[in-house]
Amino acid sequence: MLRRKAWEKLISWKNSDNKKALCIIGARQIGKTTLARNFGKEYYENFVEINFVTDSKAADIFSGSLDADTIITNLTAYIRKPMEPGNTLVLFDEIQECPNARTAIKFLVEDGRFDYIETGSMLGVRFKDVRSYPVGFEEIYRMHPLDFEEFLWANSVPDSTIEHLYRYFKMMTVVPPVIHDTMMKLFRTYIVVGGMPQVVNTYIETHDIGKVVANQKEILELYRLDIAKYSNNSSKLKIQAIFDSIPSQLDDKNRRFILTKIDEKGRQNRYENSFEWLSDAGVALPCYNVIEPQPALQLNEKHNLFKLFMADTGLLCAACMENVQFDILNGNLEINMGSILENVMAQSIKYNGFRLHYFDAKKYGEIDFVIQNGTHVDIIEVKSGKDYKKHKALDNVLGVKEWTFGQAYVLCNGNVENERNVFYLPWYMIIFFKQEQIPEGQIYELDISSLL
Repeated sequence: MLRRKAWEKLISWKNSDNKKALCIIGARQIGKTTLARNFGKEYYENFVEINFVTDSKAADIFSGSLDADTIITNLTAYIRKPMEPGNTLVLFDEIQECPNARTAIKFLVEDGRFDYIETGSMLGVRFKDVRSYPVGFEEIYRMHPLDFEEFLWANSVPDSTIEHLYRYFKMMTVVPPVIHDTMMKLFRTYIVVGGMPQVVNTYIETHDIGKVVANQKEILELYRLDIAKYSNNSSKLKIQAIFDSIPSQLDDKNRRFILTKIDEKGRQNRYENSFEWLSDAGVALPCYNVIEPQPALQLNEKHNLFKLFMADTGLLCAACMENVQFDILNGNLEINMGSILENVMAQSIKYNGFRLHYFDAKKYGEIDFVIQNGTHVDIIEVKSGKDYKKHKALDNVLGVKEWTFGQAYVLCNGNVENERNVFYLPWYMIIFFKQEQIPEGQIYELDISSLL
């Protein structure tokens, strides 16, 4: 099994006090089931897996009373396997197909005999089918495709190498050329292969890009089938049109999603739910423009101005009509590759815990990404060519006296460099942009003695 960061999340969940059911959500084919299955077999004496897609009769377990005793009686009769209290994990896979099971989680967690993991590919878009959500009894965890660091693990890059790179990042010192060149090749490979586990395994086993692209196109077709299956009849055509237009919309100069390109009479309010559907399904990543690049960014969002990225860069490459893979692998990212490079940065930023924003104003120009890290805002430009030190918009924004920033970065094909308070970093160092964590144990007590 591929090494995933989510594994540590599962360990933390298992060891937690007052454990809830863990609900793992995310797009299809990102490895949710494989992860939960392998975890259950390694950490529990007994593991039970119920798949509501492959086993249509499994929903009958929840067809009657939803009290814990009745459900567990039905479950044990159905699976005919031992279920030892305190040492059994039950996996409800594709739980979106059985809304009653989602409702029953509350009673099963209250019962406390067993641990429960739910996985689902369309949980974000099937919320109307659930009679009663298990609020307070369910912990939501969103999984994503492999990020670049996980891709490095899959390619047998040792942790020590990544730790060395992190020190170069923190100290802002030049990466040795031999390491830098190899990392750039790995990053270009990641752009083409992406992070879908099946595709990554195909690449690791065969290094055949033709087979990689074939796998990716199969997944794209599965996504289209999901749109047809799970979306409302009134929205199917809108969602399909948006999904299919993402590559061409990103290929435009400003990358902004223009609704009239798919519907000349289209209005934002008529399509808003369709954009949200793709985001909730985990297959697209919206990136909103902000009024000004200052905190709090989420309060500054302009929802009528946004970019829409694919959730996996490899799928974006496969969805492009041109044979872009050859050019990317051979280092030619200057010609029409800016959109793909921006996409891989968007998914990396998102998967590292940030909300996606950009800034675009006629007076200043466009900043590719604006991220809020704690109380400060960092600005990021992504450059595909050799003239990466030309960044008029970045200079304009940094020149506004009323605005303050944490750091200004240019992600480029060069090495680490600091010039006039702008940090130039190689593309692969995007893995080190991490969300600041709130320290545990922060206790704040209010003294109200003066009011007594």
